[in-house]
Amino acid sequence: MAGNVFHADQNGRRRFVALGDSFTEGVGDRNKTLPNGVRGWADRVAEKLAKAEPGWEYANLAVRSKRLRHIVEEQLGRALAMEPTLITLYAGGNDILDFGTDMDQLMAEYEELVARLAATGATLVLFTGYDVKVSAVLEPFKKRNALYNERVRELAAKYGAVLVDYWCLDAYHDRRMWASDRLHMSKAGHKYMAAQVLDHLGVPHKFSPKDWEPPQRLKLRDWERRQRRWVNEWVLPLFGRKLRGVTLGDMLSPRWPELVKVPRKAGLRKLAERQAAAAGSAAAGSKAPNNAQGNAQDNGGTGL
Repeated sequence: MAGNVFHADQNGRRRFVALGDSFTEGVGDRNKTLPNGVRGWADRVAEKLAKAEPGWEYANLAVRSKRLRHIVEEQLGRALAMEPTLITLYAGGNDILDFGTDMDQLMAEYEELVARLAATGATLVLFTGYDVKVSAVLEPFKKRNALYNERVRELAAKYGAVLVDYWCLDAYHDRRMWASDRLHMSKAGHKYMAAQVLDHLGVPHKFSPKDWEPPQRLKLRDWERRQRRWVNEWVLPLFGRKLRGVTLGDMLSPRWPELVKVPRKAGLRKLAERQAAAAGSAAAGSKAPNNAQGNAQDNGGTGL
């Protein structure tokens, strides 16, 4: 399967399109110079593809908070029109955390999406979900997550997709692999995920796991202080948005909505700088979308 990634199709195309939610958008890996104020594993994969073989184009259609139905409605058609040769998909994680989700219906819709993507002939990469040890509040959703992962594994085999089994990656037991919201990967977590995807595709890279000292055991007072801060800064705002029926993704656009040719040197950062320079005075005269999106991330960019 990995060999399919390195060879252009009969029309000479090398196109990587990423679909999904906050996991693929890059939430937790802050970078103010890039669209939406984040970087993420998918950008890193695109850059390593371009370094290994020039000519790769890349689009990232993922937006935080999106449910499976949104990905189908807003991202699928656009992705198919791009005629990708490599597709990554993570979808359904936000649905799992919604009260009243019918898992049988969710996974039937997920399979329909996978089938349409697989039918393109592109190399398709799927992901299981991780069992995030956030709080006892989320323990009732563990059964849903296990069911989701079982079906994703089955569908990856059925449709010949590459499977990155996130559930089984022990490195994520370390809390430093997670952002302050405890639901999204940190910069180190995104780097590790990029390495996993690249390894599965047979793409060379130099990403290596963090060589950390063992985490220090927190004193009870420090643990309580962290818990209060987490509840006040993340949990309460999240449930407040759920009650209001809004998400932080409502006003955001995809980070890379159109295919861009990834520079071999300096990667997407260099491309973002060029785009910002081209925007010039037009962006200065109004509130630039990317600035607004970056602020959304800085103000607590959880994906829910």
